[in-house]
Amino acid sequence: MNNNKTKSARLAKMAMLVAISIVLVMVIHFPIFPMVSFLEYDPADIPILIGTFAFGPVAGVVLTVVTSLIQGFTVSAASGMYGIIMHILATAALVMTSGTIYRYHKTKKAAVIGLLAGTAAMTAVMFVANMFITPAFTGWPLDAVMELMPFILLFNVVKAGINSIVTFILYKRISPFLHR
Repeated sequence: MNNNKTKSARLAKMAMLVAISIVLVMVIHFPIFPMVSFLEYDPADIPILIGTFAFGPVAGVVLTVVTSLIQGFTVSAASGMYGIIMHILATAALVMTSGTIYRYHKTKKAAVIGLLAGTAAMTAVMFVANMFITPAFTGWPLDAVMELMPFILLFNVVKAGINSIVTFILYKRISPFLHR
C-alpha cells in the first residue's frame, strides 16, 4: 500500500511540474533574435529539468512529451505538430543527457557537466532536426534553413543555457519538496 502512495505522490509532483511548465510558457515567451523571431525563448524546460534531476532521465522524457503535447494543443497551438515535434526533440535531448549524467553522480560538478552536455546535445539534435524537419513542415528550401542555421544554433545554446543556469540555482532549493 505504501508503494502505491509513493507512486501516486510522485505522479502528482510530476503533474505539478507539467502545470508549472505550461504556465511559464503562457506568461514568458519572447524572441531573442529578430532574424528568427519565430524562435521564442520560454522557461518551460526549467520544471522539466528539475523533474529530471529529481526523478531520472526517463521521467524527464515523460515530462517532456506530456508538456509538449499539452502546450502544442493549447498555448502554442499556432506551431502545430511541427512545434510539438521540435519541442520533444530539443527538450528530450537536453533532459536525457543532463539527467543521465546527474543520475550517476549527484554532485554540483556532475550537474554542471550534465547541463553543459545537455545544452550541447540539444544544439546538435536541433541542427539535424532543422535540416530535415523544418523544410518538410515549412516548405522552405534547405538553403534558406542553412542561412538561418547560425541563429538557430545560437538560439538553442542561449535557451538551454538560461534554462540550465536557472535549474542549477533552483534545484537544490526545491528538491527537498520533491523527495518527501
